[in-house]
Amino acid sequence: MRRPLLTLLALAALTFTTGLGRQAITDADEAYYAEASREMLASNDWLTPRFNFTDRWQKPVLYYWMTAGAYTVAGVTEGAARFGAAMAGLGLTLITWWVARRLHASAEAAWLAGAIVATSFGYFTMARSALPDLPLALCITVTIGAALRATDLGSGALRWWILAGTAAGCGFLMKGPVAMAVPAVVLLPVWWLERATARPSWTGILAATAASALVGLPWYVAMFAAHGVPYLDSFFLTDNLERFTTARFNEPRPPWFYPAVIAGGLVPWTLFAIGPAAGAALDAVRWRLALSREDRRLWVWALAPTLLFMASVGQQPRYVLPVLPPLAILLAAAIDRRVAERRRSLVWPAWATAALLLLLAGMLLRLRPVLITVEPWAPWVAAVATAAGAVLIAAVAATGRWRALPAATAGAAIVALLAVQFGALAGRRPEPVELMARAVLDQRGASEPVGPYRVFVRNLVFYSRLRQDDLFDEASAIRFLQSPDRVLLVVRPSDLTLLEHRAGVTTRELARVTYLNTANLRLRSLLTPTTDLLETVVLVTNR
Repeated sequence: MRRPLLTLLALAALTFTTGLGRQAITDADEAYYAEASREMLASNDWLTPRFNFTDRWQKPVLYYWMTAGAYTVAGVTEGAARFGAAMAGLGLTLITWWVARRLHASAEAAWLAGAIVATSFGYFTMARSALPDLPLALCITVTIGAALRATDLGSGALRWWILAGTAAGCGFLMKGPVAMAVPAVVLLPVWWLERATARPSWTGILAATAASALVGLPWYVAMFAAHGVPYLDSFFLTDNLERFTTARFNEPRPPWFYPAVIAGGLVPWTLFAIGPAAGAALDAVRWRLALSREDRRLWVWALAPTLLFMASVGQQPRYVLPVLPPLAILLAAAIDRRVAERRRSLVWPAWATAALLLLLAGMLLRLRPVLITVEPWAPWVAAVATAAGAVLIAAVAATGRWRALPAATAGAAIVALLAVQFGALAGRRPEPVELMARAVLDQRGASEPVGPYRVFVRNLVFYSRLRQDDLFDEASAIRFLQSPDRVLLVVRPSDLTLLEHRAGVTTRELARVTYLNTANLRLRSLLTPTTDLLETVVLVTNR
């Protein structure tokens, strides 16, 4: 018990916390939480979240509390802003291992399930973002795992029901009703399928409900007391119901969107899943799929939330994070069986994974012309390290030492993930948004309004600590430039030309930065990168 736990802790700490604060806050959503938590600490108002010094009702308070608490200990830093997400990644690694062991997986398969979670691209990315989605996935996973454990124990399971309810309450306080909906769509089908052999205790369910209400409701009651019905309408109707039923917040996606996201989130383990998934699908079509109780639970756990989110109109890649733990357990068990049987079906996934890592190494080198914020030698080191991981997996495949394959793949994954982080994403500091914030502070004489238009919209306030004018469309940007007083506008040169023409104003440039906008990266641009991927941002004034 001790050795796998220690190795998984070391593995997760390496992937989720190494260089956690190295990269600036660049993601727009990440800036929401980093800055709102800073403003919470500065105002000493721990009830109402605020962003840009205005009430922010879109999300509950728990992640803000976590981040503001980290700020009080470590200061207002990028690492502190992401600390809660990183700890959630570590927690998900351990809870996945625990669930696998409780489902009677072998010690090797349980360890591998935790290692897959710790080294998958989806969790690695989200653990390094100041967002509540990974902590929410942890709350949902604990809720489901504890409820299933309580169901199995029958009598004497009260503490597990209380744990399930407490985790659900924390999830409700983290991101709202989705923390209740996802466990419900998993647990209700499982209980129905197992109704002849195992039934949940009504006493336990009531205890879980009470624990959930005790943890999750007081803050909502306090917000209702402070802000009244408008808060409830804004959060429960606009931010939750409309987010699920309309395309107001997220654009509609094709049916294969979430399967593709899940496949990408499991990289570099995805190729090992193709064979088992195809075999299970073929058996299901032929009505020969004989699942154990444990496997049936895991499949329901993985498929039911995916179908729920596929039913929504607006879709986001982050929504399906809770399905990765059951998929990791299923995949680990499949790999473990093939390793134990010395099945040659592992040959092609191993070679294909090695080839994928070699392709990644090549992409890092091809991207060098646009990686203008990293040291010139960093992509070379990252590419060599990634290629070494590929060689390690290929050597295992060539020699047939299949028992070494899980550890080799996990090691290669760690190297590749950290190579991308430090060889491409985490550049020299200060980064462009910090330079622009410094320019704004230097050029702002007294109390001139500052307005970013379509660039640095949310993260500039985190680094400047200044309230920004919300230039949400072209008309508002034009009115901003036409102000009789001096204003500072942060804008792309292409947008500035149009705004100047329509506003009838000639601006004066004060500062300029150039950066790689990673949000614009696509597979085609990764294969054939050009300087068109670089964006220039200017600070101008109308006086």
